[in-house]
Amino acid sequence: MIHLSNIHFIRGERHILNDVSLHIAQGEHWVLLGRNGSGKTTLLEMMNGYEFPSRGTVDVLGNRYGQCDVREVRKKIGYISQSLFEKMNLNDPVLEVVATGEYAFLRFYQEIPQEVKDRALVMLERVRIPHLADQPLGSLSQGERKKVMLARSLMMKPSILIMDEPAAGLDLYERERFLRDVNDLSKQNITVVYVTHHIEEIIPLFTHVAIIEQGELIAAGRKEDVLTPTNIQKAFDVQIALEWYQDRPWIKVID
Repeated sequence: MIHLSNIHFIRGERHILNDVSLHIAQGEHWVLLGRNGSGKTTLLEMMNGYEFPSRGTVDVLGNRYGQCDVREVRKKIGYISQSLFEKMNLNDPVLEVVATGEYAFLRFYQEIPQEVKDRALVMLERVRIPHLADQPLGSLSQGERKKVMLARSLMMKPSILIMDEPAAGLDLYERERFLRDVNDLSKQNITVVYVTHHIEEIIPLFTHVAIIEQGELIAAGRKEDVLTPTNIQKAFDVQIALEWYQDRPWIKVID
C-alpha cells in the first residue's frame, strides 16, 4: 500500500528526515508516534504527494511519485488535518461540507446532486451526528468538527485514510467519542495511518506503530513489539511504566 524507502528530506541546513524506510501493507493500520517536530507530519505530506524527498522513493498504491499523476493517486487517499479544516468555510452547512469530499472540493458553487447529499447523510449517520446536517460548520464543537472531517474523508471511499493529530484539542469526552468512530473503521477495507504524540490514542484498531525522533526511525513493527518503555523513553526522554488494558497502551511517568 505505502512504501517509503531510504527517505531523506533536507531543507536548507536542516535534515528533517534521515534515511527513513517504512512499509505499510494492506490490512495493517499504523500509528506514527513521536514528539512535536520529529518529522511525523512531513512523512504524511510525502504519502499524500504534497512533499517529495531529497533522496529516496515513495510508492503509494502501486504508483511511484515522480513517475505518475499524483492528483489521481490522491483521489484514493482520505486526508484529515487541521490545515485542511482551516480551508473550509465555517458558514457552510455541515451536509455540504461532507458532500465536498465526493469531489475533493473545498465548497460547492453549484447545485449538489441529490445522490451525493444522500451519501453525505449516510456518512453523518456513520459518525453519529446526522442531526447536525443543516447546522453551520462554525457552530459545532471541536469534537463535532472532527467527526465532520472524518465523514467527509469517507465520501470518496478511500483505500487509505491519513489522519494528522485528529484528536488534538479535544477534551477527554470528545476524544473518546471520536476515537470510537475511528475504531469502527476496522469494519471497512481502508488502511489507516494516524499521527499522534499521545500514546493513549493507540486504540485496538491499530496493528503497527512507528516511533520517530529527530527525523529518524527508532522502531517500527507490531505495536506490542514496538511500544516498550525503552523505545518510548528514547523518543520522549521520559522514564515510564507501560500497561496494556483492553488492547490499548497506558503509561505512568516515573519520577
